[in-house]
Amino acid sequence: MNRPGEHPLSIVRDNRRRDPGTNLEPRRRGDVEPARRTDRDVGEADLLRAQLRERTADLQRVTSEYDNYRKRVRRDRHAVAEIAVANVLTGLLPVLDAIDQARRQGDVTGGFAHVAAVLEGELAALGLQSFGAAGDPFDPAWHEALSCTRSDHVERPTCTAILRPGYRVGDQLLRPAQAEVAEPPARR
Repeated sequence: MNRPGEHPLSIVRDNRRRDPGTNLEPRRRGDVEPARRTDRDVGEADLLRAQLRERTADLQRVTSEYDNYRKRVRRDRHAVAEIAVANVLTGLLPVLDAIDQARRQGDVTGGFAHVAAVLEGELAALGLQSFGAAGDPFDPAWHEALSCTRSDHVERPTCTAILRPGYRVGDQLLRPAQAEVAEPPARR
């Protein structure tokens, strides 16, 4: 600050004291002036930048490919595991049919009833689901029609009796339900 009676301080703006590269920092006494860049230096710097961009793009591409590979391997392992479980469960369907037939005849009693319950519980834990019941709408993707009759009591094709239950694991069909189907009378 200026004192009363003194002249104001002069501010000299001398751009020669600024660094030509940044134009921000004032040069200090004794600093060496930066060397002037030549066209050759500029060309080498541009070449290095281009190589850096290319290598960065290559690295990003390889990283992306590796991530996709890991996801594909994880998905394939999961699919193989599902197929293995489905194959084992498909092999056990005749056993479940035999238990169901014995149950209808009243032969599932005592220790055999306990074994059947444990087996069915373990298969359900693996994701096995039984489907098909009388009164279900007929769906050719999930049901196999063994016979078809016309009936005034239905408005659309309907399963009237399930002769053999169907099984699935998740959305994968192991075996369609075999059914007797009734459909509405033909319209004239």
